[in-house]
Amino acid sequence: MKTTARGLLAAGLLLLGQPVARAQSTAPAPTPAAELRLAFGSCNRHDLPQPLWDDIAHNQPQVWIWLGDNIYGDSDDPAVLRAKYQAQFDQPGYRQLREQGTRIIGTWDDHDYGRNDGDKNYPFKAQNQQLALDFLQEPADSPRRQQAGIYASYEYAVGRRKVKVILLDDRYFQDPLFRDSALVYRPNPTGDVLGEAQWQWLRQQLQNSDADAHIIGSGIQFLPQEHRFEKWANFPAARQRLLRLFAETQPKGLLLVSGDRHIGEMSKVSVPGLKQPVYEVTSSGLTHPATQNTSETNHYRVGPLVNEKHYALFRFRPRGRRLAVTASLRGDDGKVFYTEKIKLNR
Repeated sequence: MKTTARGLLAAGLLLLGQPVARAQSTAPAPTPAAELRLAFGSCNRHDLPQPLWDDIAHNQPQVWIWLGDNIYGDSDDPAVLRAKYQAQFDQPGYRQLREQGTRIIGTWDDHDYGRNDGDKNYPFKAQNQQLALDFLQEPADSPRRQQAGIYASYEYAVGRRKVKVILLDDRYFQDPLFRDSALVYRPNPTGDVLGEAQWQWLRQQLQNSDADAHIIGSGIQFLPQEHRFEKWANFPAARQRLLRLFAETQPKGLLLVSGDRHIGEMSKVSVPGLKQPVYEVTSSGLTHPATQNTSETNHYRVGPLVNEKHYALFRFRPRGRRLAVTASLRGDDGKVFYTEKIKLNR
């Protein structure tokens, strides 16, 4: 789509989410939306063509979620990272999305963390956390600027229902991984991804939640196990701990979102202890998808492997006491690669 977005968001549609740790405003809350649209994506270079922002804006999402590799910083120099963030912030299409009223939230992955495949031993992580939060326009007095790690949660109303977005930090506390001579990652059987403080925070977010749907985001994929790249499956104990936490806390309407892979796909898996299958939507390739990737195996995949530039969109609608959600992977000029209708809390 090469036209501009069709107008501003209707007044009162957006209910701004706040990180849980932040004090709530005493101002009257805007009227909740009758439909909640959350768009998301990852793997974005500031110096490559970015043809998707007008398509994203046309959907008029109330929320845009960055899922990591939001820039390709790959530098220890804060001046380099700051310049790249500024270039992305000023990109005309992205600016249009912000100015039409879309709320921007996000987490990071390795390239915006500062180092490819960076882990907890990266010495500039605290410095780069502040730069990432500057890009996301996090207030100077936000508790998110004081904690170790960029994780946060937000809540949005849709009708009388509520959607909670939980964004994890998969870098700040991640244990090291190693590659063999073929550059294939070797699993770290006892390694961790989140760190104990973040694990306890995540448990609280799920145990104490009255939301009707829960979106949990990570830079790297949660469910796929077969590819040779970064993924939660490289940390089998941590992945099992996560799935066990879902079974213990029973979050309503659980949806996973991820990036990193330069492809788009949807995965679906049955988790012991949960009545409904868990879906994961991976959206990765805003500017440079892996067009050569045509046949990667993922036995959890539903629908196609998308190897063109794309983003993802959730559309939530109330259905009586439940929420219905449509998940789609979308490209340039209004193209829809795949759509999945998901009935939550059946």
